[in-house]
Amino acid sequence: MISHIVTATIGAALALAATTAGTGAQQDFPTKPVQLMVAYPAGGSTDIGARIVAAIAEKSLGQPIVVVNKGGAGGQVGWTELVRQRPDGYYIGFINLPATNTVILDPDRKAIFTEKDFTPIINQVLEPGVIWVRADSPYKTVHDLIDAGKKSPNTIRAATTGILSDDHLAILMTEEAAPGAVFRLVHLEGGAAQFKEIMAGNIDVAFDNVGSIMTRVKSGEVRALAVMDDVRSKFLPDVATMKELGYPTVISNSTRGIAGPKGMPEPIVSKLRDVLKKAMEDPEHVSKLENQGLAIKIMVGEEYARYFADTHAKAKRYTEWAKRRPQR
Repeated sequence: MISHIVTATIGAALALAATTAGTGAQQDFPTKPVQLMVAYPAGGSTDIGARIVAAIAEKSLGQPIVVVNKGGAGGQVGWTELVRQRPDGYYIGFINLPATNTVILDPDRKAIFTEKDFTPIINQVLEPGVIWVRADSPYKTVHDLIDAGKKSPNTIRAATTGILSDDHLAILMTEEAAPGAVFRLVHLEGGAAQFKEIMAGNIDVAFDNVGSIMTRVKSGEVRALAVMDDVRSKFLPDVATMKELGYPTVISNSTRGIAGPKGMPEPIVSKLRDVLKKAMEDPEHVSKLENQGLAIKIMVGEEYARYFADTHAKAKRYTEWAKRRPQR
């Protein structure tokens, strides 16, 4: 009887010690560098934003924040790496919506993770989509483009930045909003490839994001036909929105936010959220991102979780449509 009591007492003491140690580790967090994963190669807009916020946030965090690039398979390599990490706050990473959503939703991708395998921490950027053409394009307006898409279906070559990217979904939205207009999809790897092909005359129109093309619009190299948002972009204030032009359902954007694997303790999430929010509100961060044409949109807590869920639901419908649509 006594031995059972002693055993139970020792077990309780060990459990208490483990709990206390775990609580202490959370309170002391971080005691070593934090890795911030970007699921794309260095030099892209997600990577640029990550390095800017990391350099500022680490001053308050008290430990270095090391940006690591895990590019491959349209972000899938990096997000797979992220969900496999221990949920202790020392490995977090950027999720890009709706790209993360469509990787999950596309059965051909065979992703090992779902939307429930992430702990959303904070969103940094919301970048509206934009429809653009070469400066000497015969399409002066969105109406010109859509009329041509109706008159000659499947002949207007429209470039995306990848299969099931936000730009791909934006083309589907445009076709849905303008029945009869059908574009010939051309999937390219990123904005640089789009610009090259547009300028070479191999592509007629590109669907991309404001930050990718802002400076080229201002230099006169290309013409922005419309911003795919319900309000005008501060970076392209003279460009009308699709809503203004009569297509209120064509709302497309790409967000870049930070998440961790599921199961992260709330004290650690809270610490990271507070430090990153402070960094994102810092004038240095604001100035540097705006110089890149990147619109800051801080979302935390329930707002960010709800945005993730809403984006997933919207992406599900268009992903299913994209899989059914013939790839011409």
